[in-house]
Amino acid sequence: MIKDNTITEKLDAVDYQIEQGQFVDAIACLQELYEIYPDDESVLLRMAWAYWDSGDKQRSVEYWEILLDRELQRKVFTGFAYDELVRIYKQDGQIESLVAICEKAARVQPEDIGLLQELGTAYLLSGQSEKSCDAFRKLTSMEADNPVFYCLLGKALLEDGKKQEFENAYRQAGIIDPEEADRYLFQAANLCMKKGLFSEAKTLLINCLELSPSNSLYHCSLGDVLVATNEIPNAFAQYEKACAYNPPHAAAYYNRLGVSLMKAEYFDNAVKAFESALSFDASTPCRQYLEEARKASSRSKKPSG
Repeated sequence: MIKDNTITEKLDAVDYQIEQGQFVDAIACLQELYEIYPDDESVLLRMAWAYWDSGDKQRSVEYWEILLDRELQRKVFTGFAYDELVRIYKQDGQIESLVAICEKAARVQPEDIGLLQELGTAYLLSGQSEKSCDAFRKLTSMEADNPVFYCLLGKALLEDGKKQEFENAYRQAGIIDPEEADRYLFQAANLCMKKGLFSEAKTLLINCLELSPSNSLYHCSLGDVLVATNEIPNAFAQYEKACAYNPPHAAAYYNRLGVSLMKAEYFDNAVKAFESALSFDASTPCRQYLEEARKASSRSKKPSG
């Protein structure tokens, strides 16, 4: 049984045991303390960490959840246990559990913007795009002047198949923050590219260049889209503009173009791109790619575009 010592002294001893890796002894002591001081959260917190460090994740999570329940009962939500559980569930890919605690927290603290944002993200990770849209729509109604929330809503809308609403959300972000409007459209274009929506990506990138015509990254990205849509001469033209606006990076840009062309199996053109990269900078790390492109070109029947 526990001796007549103060809880502080006992916790100091437990901390030392945990530091020395003596988890069995530390946990046994903490269990005794928990029976005597069930409301002391410093004991619960150490239980959670001790079990985690000992490798017993399941028991650790049980104590984090007890701490979370207590956090949610307070008027001022500290969120320490909540943050830890979110981290654990994301790290371990426990998406259903992640959604469950996010829903639980949001029900208790419905006006907490951070909790609502985490809930929308959890829904998106779980494939519940419609619920994610609802959560992010609520965020935009709570903070209508926050462009980040419109971007989050836009991403959810794209996952939900609402392409026009997706685009509108990103454009609204640009209206709210006009100095960064091209950056928001570029985010949207990248999402479209990842989904193979090249026509939509092309339109968005053209809009980016209307706002920032000297941005070489936008020219390169548009060039990549044009490669994907088999518009090879136009792709080269965009990369040439990127090089003209930023000559010191010309070799890197042509190397990037060569990689895009290789992926699209335009090997003849990839050879040209890699050779151009080396002509600007002989140390460009693309010689292996160049040889691969030459070999593939000799075997490929695909037209050069």
